[in-house]
Order: sequence, then C-alpha cells, then structure tokens
Amino acid sequence: MIGRFVIMGVSGCGKSSVGAAVAEQTGLRFVDGDDLHPAANIAKMSQGIPLDDADRAPWLAEVGKVLIADGIIIGCSALKRTYRDIIRQHAGHPVQFFHLAASREVLAARVKERAGHFMPPALLDSQYAALEPLGSDERGHVIDIDQEFDAVVRDALSLIRPDD
Repeated sequence: MIGRFVIMGVSGCGKSSVGAAVAEQTGLRFVDGDDLHPAANIAKMSQGIPLDDADRAPWLAEVGKVLIADGIIIGCSALKRTYRDIIRQHAGHPVQFFHLAASREVLAARVKERAGHFMPPALLDSQYAALEPLGSDERGHVIDIDQEFDAVVRDALSLIRPDD
C-alpha cells in the first residue's frame, strides 16, 4: 500500500502547488480538492460568502470518496476535526494529513498575490476562525511554510509513510 494523503490548510498555503510537487516526485496521483467543489460552493465563495458546514458536507464526502483509491494525494482545506472525520469516514482507509501552516500575515500576503482564484483574500479570516489543529490522535504532521518552496516540499516528502 502506498497511502492516502491530504495536504491541508487555509487558502493560500500552497496545497495545490505542494501537493502537485510531492505527487510528481513520488508517483502519487494528485487531485486538487477545489476541483471537487459543487458549482454552488464556487459561486458562493466567488461572491465573498464563506461556506457553512452544510455547504461543505457533500464536498468533503467527495474528497473522501476520491481517497478510496490508493496512492492519492489531495489538496483540501480540511480545517475542522469534523471535516477530517467526514473525509476519513468516506475514504474507508487510514488518511495522513499534512497541515501547511504559517502566520496569518504570511498567508494574507500570498493570497493577495494570487490572480484568478475564486477564493478572495477577505475570506482568510473566516478560514482562520474555523481552523482546528490536528489532534494528537490524528495521523498527520504540521509543516511550516514560511520557508522556501523546495524546503516545504522536502519536508512533506520526508513525512510520506505507507499505510500501516
């Protein structure tokens, strides 16, 4: 077994770019969780309206269903413990979470520089308000992203462990 991995964190932390780089170097298949959002969720976020738990539930279930397959790395905010529980429940297998973390200031600067993304910088505060750290009983690691991109990828690669 290769494993199932979620690159998690608030908007702008690098879930897609880190996930794609790790996938390229490991042979895992990368899936961008943003691509799994229903159109209604994207429309809501594009208007600067934060998603609520009811909006997120079908999306999180879909993320979990994608993780049924082995050898997957997916970028998904997975901000709350309950969200990660939904993902694990639908995946039906152990899932390892890599939380890409940095200060709000670092991420605000990154989000402002991003062009063409449906998630506006104004929603960053709502994401930080919802963020719950990984629990000691959750399979996962925190990776500091306030460093060069290649160092973040190396940190993630060093943590890739096959399923037990």
